[in-house]
Amino acid sequence: MSEFRWGPATGVGSMPGGDAREAAKTVTGSFEGPEQGMPHLAELSARGPGADMIGRTAGLLTELYARVEPSGWRIGDRPGRDTRRAKAWLGEDLDALEEFTQGYEGPLKVQAVGPWTLAAALELKNGEAALSDPGACRDLAASLAEGLRAHLADVHRRVPGAQVILQLDEPSLIAVLRGQIKTASEYRTHRAVDRQLVESTLRDVLGVHDGPTAVHSCAPDVPFALLRRAGVDAVSFDFSLLTERDDEVIGEAVEGGTKLFVGVVPGVDAGLSDPAGSVMGVRTLWRRLGLNPGSLAESVVVTPSCGLAGASPAYARAVLAHCVRAARSLADNPE
Repeated sequence: MSEFRWGPATGVGSMPGGDAREAAKTVTGSFEGPEQGMPHLAELSARGPGADMIGRTAGLLTELYARVEPSGWRIGDRPGRDTRRAKAWLGEDLDALEEFTQGYEGPLKVQAVGPWTLAAALELKNGEAALSDPGACRDLAASLAEGLRAHLADVHRRVPGAQVILQLDEPSLIAVLRGQIKTASEYRTHRAVDRQLVESTLRDVLGVHDGPTAVHSCAPDVPFALLRRAGVDAVSFDFSLLTERDDEVIGEAVEGGTKLFVGVVPGVDAGLSDPAGSVMGVRTLWRRLGLNPGSLAESVVVTPSCGLAGASPAYARAVLAHCVRAARSLADNPE
């Protein structure tokens, strides 16, 4: 990815409120290009079903449809109002992004739920998660891949100067690997999925994009090594959840050229420290690993710890600006 110029900061994906134009204006105004950061397609889950993380991605699926049931999203036989609503919300967000990126050239991140979190969340007709059926998992991953292919083409058409980054959100990935996803009865859990199958499925879905890719998870114990083998260029995570047992895989990732999207700023309203203080832990990690301080700005992208859907609009604006300043501090004073 030497020809690709990563920005020093970005958002995770979700933003507060329900105004697509305001969200797009905030994101593009905060991250104006490679020098400041990477704008992203905002997700506004507060609008309701279809704008939420699972429903939004379900709306991208090809030849698979989902509807809202009291227990969550369930795969159905035909598109209904929930599918139409999801597509409409996404179209509104893309229209707003297009409006505020006229003439833009640089990195632009789009997000979708990854195949394993989607399989853990979407129900089959019997009420069990798609995760319970290997065939359903295969069909879901294939449908997601084709849907993403069309979505990425649409983004390229709307913002022709963009270098698009595809981010898959996989908060349930570790639970899938460990057999911790509960059945519909909640008395048992679904069997753990083989790591090689998880890896190959991620590789196949990411493979629809010929540009840089990232996987985000704000859960503990992000499987860095598995993600790197799947071909991910960047891993996005909540920095506060790292422990020293993660040191080896973090060091290997950095030395292997994997970009780290470090979530160091709280995603819900809180007092913000000075920008240098927000990235102090990252500097400490670098020293502990014996890595070259000069590689910090090259290896790290500063982000909020998770999405900003639960933040106030004013705080969300402040957080994105804070990420930009923290990244600048990291570049100017790596020691």
